[in-house]
Amino acid sequence: MTFLRNFWNDEQGQDLIEYTLLIAFVALASAALFIGAGKSVTTIWTITNNQLSAAAASAS
Repeated sequence: MTFLRNFWNDEQGQDLIEYTLLIAFVALASAALFIGAGKSVTTIWTITNNQLSAAAASAS
């Protein structure tokens, strides 16, 4: 019975779990931001490519 009580009250691995949850949250938030930013970057590259193509065509 003493073993179970000591096991229940032991908090030795608690910090590891908290840090793991924090890292998981940061990773998910970063992934969400990168997905949103990826669409913006694609749009910027498409516009730039179209402008460069138009400039090359008018220069020829």
